[in-house]
Amino acid sequence: MNTKRLFLLLAANGFLWMSAFAQPKKMIADKIIAVVGDKIILKSDIDNSIQDMERQGMEVPANARCLTLEQAMGIKALVLQAEKDSLPVTEEEIAADIDNQIRYFISAYGTKEKLEEISGKTVYQLKEDFKEGFRDRKLAGAMRNKIVEGIRITPKEVNNYFDKLNKDSLMFYESELEIGQIVRYPKASREAEEYSVDQLKEFKLQLESGKKEMKTLAALYSDDPGSKDKAGQYDLNRNEKQWDPIFMAKAFSLKEGQITNPFKSKFGYHIIQMVSRAGDDATVRHILKIPQVTKTELAEGILKLDTVRSRLVAGTLQFGEAVNKYSDDESSKFTGGRKQNAEGGGSITIDQLDKDMVLMMKNLKVGQYSQPIEFTDEKGKKGVRIVYLMSRTEPHRENIRDDYNKIALRALEEKKGDALEKWFNEKISGYYIQVDKDYGDCVEMKKWAMSVSASAAIK
Repeated sequence: MNTKRLFLLLAANGFLWMSAFAQPKKMIADKIIAVVGDKIILKSDIDNSIQDMERQGMEVPANARCLTLEQAMGIKALVLQAEKDSLPVTEEEIAADIDNQIRYFISAYGTKEKLEEISGKTVYQLKEDFKEGFRDRKLAGAMRNKIVEGIRITPKEVNNYFDKLNKDSLMFYESELEIGQIVRYPKASREAEEYSVDQLKEFKLQLESGKKEMKTLAALYSDDPGSKDKAGQYDLNRNEKQWDPIFMAKAFSLKEGQITNPFKSKFGYHIIQMVSRAGDDATVRHILKIPQVTKTELAEGILKLDTVRSRLVAGTLQFGEAVNKYSDDESSKFTGGRKQNAEGGGSITIDQLDKDMVLMMKNLKVGQYSQPIEFTDEKGKKGVRIVYLMSRTEPHRENIRDDYNKIALRALEEKKGDALEKWFNEKISGYYIQVDKDYGDCVEMKKWAMSVSASAAIK
């Protein structure tokens, strides 16, 4: 891999390779295998990276160790320059990234306890171990962004990039859709809400009397699909922003073993039990009960959206205005009603839709609005929705007319890669470099060996 491909990889993957440096492993032996300036790279860094690739099912190339070392050295070079330029990276940013990584590991291994068992360390110790690597990750990203921040691409450059592509290996795209939706969640009756609260009160009595355990009741009765298979358990950090603020406030008001009274959040009614807490980190279990709406409330929701649809079809109401006024879907309110794919884009393939929406799309033409239809969302909540088919592409081989934006993004990344390679070639001669003799035959190391003849390039 040349330097250009190295930095393109870093740009495209957002430094995901660094997760290998954070992968909890029990090390038997270690040694320094490379030095860039005053930054060292350990053999365990490379071993962990390869093991992480294997664990994720990625194809590991024959020269994986050489490639991974080249990547690590490239990161260290970026970090050195970032420090020299005094690029700002805050402790809060690093802590947030570490928290995300810990959540990923907990999700991968099932529980916090399992993660600690496998790593042989507490979550607190893991966070301390991660700080240096994540600081490097932040600094390297900031330096890369500084180098390429002013780079733009013109239509002529996009066309030139596309003309150079091998036409026999152009990508094939399945049909893609742009879809808007207006969602209504009918309010449950007072009787249904009172019933949910009464259930939670009874659960609390059983828990406090010792007749039942929270994990048993949560597994049996919770309406939360996100934690039901984990017996109602969540690992929280007080500084995380994605949680419902009422839920977080109630959770962190508890002492270990305590249980809240039933309370309401935007998702429904809860009780929470504090399992364990260490500062801003906590493990809780909870039961969520969503008051059930009846056919009567759903029918009222359909009637309301049918009126909205009639105005949309007649042209007396614009779709964006209808979303703002009538939709209860918080995520799509900020996108003008557009559904987004997993990457945050607006183009969605059929396989990314829920089965009920696939049926709604079957006979819908571009520019048309579906009839209001009942549905159940991924959180188990019943609602009513109208779907608007904004655009649909046919399955096709990549071409400049239909796929200009995608091609332009790739062309821009290549141009950034050229700029990064130029920067790297200019800077590398100023670094003190050492590389272990075991890596002396790596083609990727030759440019490092030539950087400064007086710096013991290949030992």
